[in-house]
Amino acid sequence: MSARALKLGTRRSALARAQSGAVARELERRHPGLSVELIGIDTRGDKILDQPLSAVEGKEFFTAEIDAALLRGDVDFTVHSFKDLALQRDARLRLAAVPPREQPHDVVIFAADVRERLAAGETLRIGSSSPRRASFIPEFLQQALPSPDNQRNEASPARVQLVELRGNVDSRVRRLREPRGSSRHLDGIVLAFAGIARLFADEAAGMQLRTLLEGLPRLVLPLSVCPPAPAQGALAIECRQDDVLTSQLLQSLDDDSTREATHQERALLSARGGGCQQRFGAVRFALPRLGALRYTRAADEHDGRLCIGETELQWTPAEPLPPITGVVRAWDGSRAAAAPPVPKPEGIARAAERLSGTRALFVAHRRALPQDDRLHIPAHAHVWVPGVRTWLALARQGVWVEGCADGLGISAIGSLLAERWLQLPPLPQWLVLTHAEALEGWPEGGALATYRLGEVAEEPGADATHLWWASGAQFSHWAANQPSAHAHLVRTHACGPGRTYEHLRAAGVQNLRMFPHVEQWRAWLGL
Repeated sequence: MSARALKLGTRRSALARAQSGAVARELERRHPGLSVELIGIDTRGDKILDQPLSAVEGKEFFTAEIDAALLRGDVDFTVHSFKDLALQRDARLRLAAVPPREQPHDVVIFAADVRERLAAGETLRIGSSSPRRASFIPEFLQQALPSPDNQRNEASPARVQLVELRGNVDSRVRRLREPRGSSRHLDGIVLAFAGIARLFADEAAGMQLRTLLEGLPRLVLPLSVCPPAPAQGALAIECRQDDVLTSQLLQSLDDDSTREATHQERALLSARGGGCQQRFGAVRFALPRLGALRYTRAADEHDGRLCIGETELQWTPAEPLPPITGVVRAWDGSRAAAAPPVPKPEGIARAAERLSGTRALFVAHRRALPQDDRLHIPAHAHVWVPGVRTWLALARQGVWVEGCADGLGISAIGSLLAERWLQLPPLPQWLVLTHAEALEGWPEGGALATYRLGEVAEEPGADATHLWWASGAQFSHWAANQPSAHAHLVRTHACGPGRTYEHLRAAGVQNLRMFPHVEQWRAWLGL
């Protein structure tokens, strides 16, 4: 194409310039001969730093001045954090592109001495100005932070208190490094994961942020408990409605799946009245072979009291589920009786040797990390788990868990674990603790069995039509005892995502369906 120059209007903050700069570079890469100049614009939201925006009259705190510059023709297009955009936009503006989304999670960064504070029973002061975060995060942190004495007194005062915090990412992180006793010191701050990732990707901003974050503990909050703001992690690129040429250039950045997900999330927010004061989280994403999942959670005030709802999961299967016809005789392996698991002393001993030098640890089940004085996890190790139940169980043992896969299998968080700013080693270099029947499939030498499953005490009856498998070992034991090697082919099998599904596929089970969790399987069968 012929040489052309475009002006990109952006806020002046380091994060805004980092994400706008990334868009500019990608646009220039896709369109040789194009040049993009960043134009910094001050916004009202950047100037109001002494109070939460939910308490300030008006709206569009971060966009009004930028919109005005675009409509005047001072700039050709703009880049916004999509979650900051009002639901109703000026009809003269066009949403030209929604690029692929960054990770939508919230993350809590803590001061370096947080473990000592927890051990002393001190209440942690966590900075955030979001009503949504204030509704969901303290409750989760009280359970998810490690209990130093392996006991939790439910009647004790809350150990987590959210306090107001505004400012750019750098200034917020610096609050964690203020001297203890200073009025500015905080024990933790809540940030959008995507913001940190975009700053890290920027050469200048990333170097400074890397220094600020060095040695600070963190928690990546689970989407299933603390869903983020609608459209969090996504960017919105706008131009004038009548600027067809610019719109055509920008469309090359558009990602259909991100656009659809953010459209659904913002529609849900609109149904609640919209606005940054909403105590509402929503996130939609898709996984191969499983389909699309959407977590939503809301809190509302009634008679002066805050009522926090449970997270709701809506699942759209990759392939529509067939209607149930005929008689259903279901067998639910998640409820099947089994003998207690059996510890493997040699595996526990090897784990104790390996842990001291481990940078990253995946505990595949709470049983895989028994309470044994030899199993000491060093403070520098990053511990991840399959789901929230394992997380909370290990926290009661005093373990600092950094994140989880929301029960969707470790492959579901492969891109999350690879994020540069987390600085985690490649998965083959992790230490994995699991049971003996699950060693197959993990990188050779990387997984240790600290226990084996107990003998199966209950199996499907001969007349069972629909079977739910809680593990690959459970299926293998049943299949090995069938008179016919192909007996499983006449049943309808189901399991969750992850290694159980891969195990059943490798065993040749063709009439197999994947569900997010057993609850969705039960709902399909009308149980």
